[in-house]
Amino acid sequence: MNGDQAGPWMVVGGAMALVLLVACALLWRTSRRLASRVEALEALEALEALRSERPEAPRTAGPVVVDPSPYVITRLDDAEPDPVDAVGTVDGVVTARIDAPMFADIVARETVIRAAGLAHGLRRALSAETRNRIRFEMKREVKRSRKQRRADMKAALRDVQARERAHPVQGQDGEDAA
Repeated sequence: MNGDQAGPWMVVGGAMALVLLVACALLWRTSRRLASRVEALEALEALEALRSERPEAPRTAGPVVVDPSPYVITRLDDAEPDPVDAVGTVDGVVTARIDAPMFADIVARETVIRAAGLAHGLRRALSAETRNRIRFEMKREVKRSRKQRRADMKAALRDVQARERAHPVQGQDGEDAA
């Protein structure tokens, strides 16, 4: 190969290396996310196992003593919320603490989805087809408005002329002023 033929092959090789690097990064990120999800599920299973192994406390018919320690209000409804551990269930929904990278990933995904939706909407709203349809509708509305205005002016002119015929205005010498 001479120098002229080596240039395009180097570009193609560099592009393929870049694509391979991006694919490896995505695979590594996905494997870390799956590992964190597996850890969360294992913690949830361990918690469920501990709950099932713990014997039920005997129920007493006497009054329940409430701990007078300070508490933080986290709900507005009157129902007593279930206590929640680091991983647990509340109202039938599994809740779990998520770490900072997972939270950042969730927030970034929502932001990207919203931005993509906005971009799609703008691209669709600013397309040539939409602009032409808006232009056509505006022209049609302007024509209808002009036609309505002319019809209103003619009706008003006829009304004024009919009033003048019904009650002619007399001049000073008794003749018609018109």
